Amino acid sequence: MQPAPSLPLVKDLVLIGGGHAHALVLRMWGMRPLAGVRLTVINPGPAAPYTGMLPGLIAGHYRREDIFIDLVRLARFAGARVILDRAEGIDRDSRHVLLSSGRRVAYDVASIDIGIASGLPGTPGFSDHAVAAKPLGHYADRWRDFVATCGAEPLITVIGGGVGGVELALASAHRLTSEGHRPRVTLLEQAPAVLRDMGEGTRRRLLARARDYGIEILTNTTAARIAADAVHLADGRVLPSDFTLSVAGGQPQAWLATTGLDLTDGFLTVGPTLQTSDPAILAAGDTAHLSHAPRPKAGVYAVREAPILFENLRALLAGKSTLRSYQPQKDYLKLISTGDRRAVADKFGLRAGGGWLWQWKDRIDRKFMAKFADYPAMPAFPLPAERAEGVVEALGPKPLCGGCGAKVGAADLSAALAHLPAPRHGDVISGPGDDAAILTRPDGGFEVMTTDHLRAFWDDPGLFARLTAIHALGDIWAMGARPHGALVQVTLPRLAARQQVETLREVMEALSATLAEAGADILGGHSSIGAELSVGLTLTGRAGHIVTKGGARPGDALILTKPIGTGTVLAAEMARALLPGQILGEQVAACLAVMDRPQHRAAAILAPVAHAMTDVTGFGLAGHLLEILEASNAGGRLALPSVPMLPGAVALARLGHASSLAPANRAAFAPRMAFTDGAEAALLFDPQTCGGLLAAVPEDRADETLARLADEDHPATRIGTITEGPPQLWVDDAG
Repeated sequence: MQPAPSLPLVKDLVLIGGGHAHALVLRMWGMRPLAGVRLTVINPGPAAPYTGMLPGLIAGHYRREDIFIDLVRLARFAGARVILDRAEGIDRDSRHVLLSSGRRVAYDVASIDIGIASGLPGTPGFSDHAVAAKPLGHYADRWRDFVATCGAEPLITVIGGGVGGVELALASAHRLTSEGHRPRVTLLEQAPAVLRDMGEGTRRRLLARARDYGIEILTNTTAARIAADAVHLADGRVLPSDFTLSVAGGQPQAWLATTGLDLTDGFLTVGPTLQTSDPAILAAGDTAHLSHAPRPKAGVYAVREAPILFENLRALLAGKSTLRSYQPQKDYLKLISTGDRRAVADKFGLRAGGGWLWQWKDRIDRKFMAKFADYPAMPAFPLPAERAEGVVEALGPKPLCGGCGAKVGAADLSAALAHLPAPRHGDVISGPGDDAAILTRPDGGFEVMTTDHLRAFWDDPGLFARLTAIHALGDIWAMGARPHGALVQVTLPRLAARQQVETLREVMEALSATLAEAGADILGGHSSIGAELSVGLTLTGRAGHIVTKGGARPGDALILTKPIGTGTVLAAEMARALLPGQILGEQVAACLAVMDRPQHRAAAILAPVAHAMTDVTGFGLAGHLLEILEASNAGGRLALPSVPMLPGAVALARLGHASSLAPANRAAFAPRMAFTDGAEAALLFDPQTCGGLLAAVPEDRADETLARLADEDHPATRIGTITEGPPQLWVDDAG
């Protein structure tokens, strides 16, 4: 029986924003995907906050990780690609989403759920000295930092006297009071009264709690200017303020006005099917205005729109003409926290209050967030009942990693290449064995040549292509050379014609920009169709002076320009790992940001002084350092506490996460090392993609070199020393 063919991707669904409705759509898609659709989610950050728990976070009842949906883990479950960027427009003629980075992402059907903003962009000083409650991720971080550093009598100003403003003023007062501060909180409202949309009984209860906390309420006033330490009011008064927050209503994101879509007060006008005036673009949550049933901005509507949005997106992509309609309820239960673990309720004029209501609200909120804490296990591809002996062992215990984690192990590679003949041409100084082959040039300089080819480890083709280029360029930089020319090899998965063109465009635009930044030109290449996306580069470089792996001398300082741990973090992302106390998606984003840092300026500083240099890639820090030691016939001593490691990498290693290549690295290199095993030591065998440069620098030049690297925004670390031989590595736990 032939294996089932992988179906080509023929339609692009793009979710713009990571709001509540889109988060639920992603979860539903993971359990019921539509074959042939490539799903993409575009969001500026790797995690999306749940607004219902924000007051509890500000009050100190929740941890930060309790209220954020990890979009990276969610997208992995949904089989979606994540693009960490901000949408700034839509070209509806060509059907592209325009991103702040300048990239364009194609769509056949798109949905928008980007929330609202609560800032005061027209108020002088706001962007420099105040913070908006929405988008709330930035607010949560600013508040955390303020609480950690504020004085004994902090001054808080909250602009906006609606439910959100009062709730956050109460939460702020409770948090600071419970931690021993004596806060003074002031609430500003431009109308004659606060809480105008609340029932009178609910309003009285909330105002009573505000009096209990000593919150001063100023009405009929607005902020005219905001300074670092004060809010200047329109009536001339100056209100001292250490932390200024705006909760002054919700404004739509400005770029929506450039789309040509029908708007109502700046929000996207949608009908019962959640379609905008362009039937191929839908919208939900606070971004949308329900023309058939206008409602206030509230998360409950986004949550209840999600199933309708999910079904209608699937129907449009499948070419169906019948869509479902969304009819919102007329009112909803409002549970408003009062700072402490109490709440008041308001619906249809009914009012209640007390601790039991907060517990009820807490259960509702935690039940919602539990949907994103873990995901149903999807059925694995079954192995044939009849199979050759050894199939299970060859598959291994985990999926094959991408990037440099997919390399052939060091021992197997050495065995396979052992009988290759030596180079026969006189202009070849060295072939296999260093980061790049070295050839002499007629002008007396040197030409270096290398090649690299990576399986996709990240589903954003543009970012993956850029990182592949940075990774491949590492071999050129490690030789002290300047990149010159590149040949490109791209394998695309099976795609429809438009998807094929768009994916190749994204890949080639990213490669071209990255190589141009490094000073290299694309000279040609080859493309093919295969099982998965992969990108390869063959590169040349030029130099007047070459730095090899050999040449390190006893006493040299070992300098590393990037933290290690990419293999472990990316393997954990593939496994949708839970990272207690942290948000895995944020650690993945931090990992990608480090990988996205080219090394040309660092190489220009290191090459003139280094006795030996290499880049840390698939064989891990231990393997590549041992290559230097062997080529230099020297020993090495590594200070493990000094080795920089990516955020979350040690915790993930402690939980048992590792790249599929890590066991082969350990088997190949551990026999030549002396170390105490543990999570930190395990990361020495972690394969790196886009890893840093590792250089042996004269001791008397080390401090100067580190200072120059820091000045060039390339923070580097001294991690050890070259010693007298033999070529073995001692790892010190105490630094």
